Amino acid sequence: MSVLWDVVIVGAGPAGLAAAIYTGRAGRATLVLEKMVPGGQILLTDWVENYPGFPDGVAPFDLMQGFRKQAERFGARIETDEILTLERSAAGWLLKGRGGPYEGRAVILAMGSAYRRLGLPNEDRLTGRGVSYCAVCDGAFFAGRDVAVVGGGDNALKESVFLTKFARRVSLIHRRDRFRGERVYQDRVLANDKIRVHWDTVVEAIRGRERLESLALRNLKDGTVSELEVSGLFVSIGTEPRTDILKGLLALNEWGQIKAGPGLTTSAPGVFAAGDVSDACPKQVATAVGTGVHAALSAEEYLSELA
Repeated sequence: MSVLWDVVIVGAGPAGLAAAIYTGRAGRATLVLEKMVPGGQILLTDWVENYPGFPDGVAPFDLMQGFRKQAERFGARIETDEILTLERSAAGWLLKGRGGPYEGRAVILAMGSAYRRLGLPNEDRLTGRGVSYCAVCDGAFFAGRDVAVVGGGDNALKESVFLTKFARRVSLIHRRDRFRGERVYQDRVLANDKIRVHWDTVVEAIRGRERLESLALRNLKDGTVSELEVSGLFVSIGTEPRTDILKGLLALNEWGQIKAGPGLTTSAPGVFAAGDVSDACPKQVATAVGTGVHAALSAEEYLSELA
């Protein structure tokens, strides 16, 4: 028989660990389950410069280790497991993972989202070494350098314009002959003389030894292959919230994110959502932390009403 926890938190990124700090500090028996290394997507960046309280920036690993130690100091238990199913139980909710069942009176879902990747050799190896998935997070590191962005939606267009604040030149690589993003963002890209658009083009190879050095580009119309020397590559082809196990159980929006109501409640009683997995969180560390805290406070209120 599984142990009954007051709160089970799925995900140990900024949102999940922030929630654990608050539920633990409230005296609630808290279990945090993470299928990978605690820290979340933030660990894919080189350096965090925009988190309040660190004027000189902070290493992502160091920041998240601080989150983890603080959560554990308040009694939260952190275990490694991948949750496969979530279902109602007599006491609340039963979560089944590869390592065993877990039961909680309340659940906070903070699984985050995964950046869509190009799926090319060297992409994983050079992530954090020139390859990035967040211009706001890493753009300032490429001041005065040439960078590339892959994508054609709103986010790719906005990131391209944002990067012109730092980069010498931005090459925007899009597989089609027209953008998918809103007209206002298209106009800003096309009017910016620091941005060069590569239409009908895909990245065929990512090259570099210790850091990113260049990209092999292939034109889809004529098949020609060219080399583009860049120091940074920003992949902006969307994200996928980790909500596969929730389909049919919770209300999700058209992008697969959990629909979060007031207090970050979900369509199921006693289940709350925080961070990128919800539709209520811009993809920044500070906002993920805020939603984690909010979800924890709502979970505490929910548990107090059950008593």
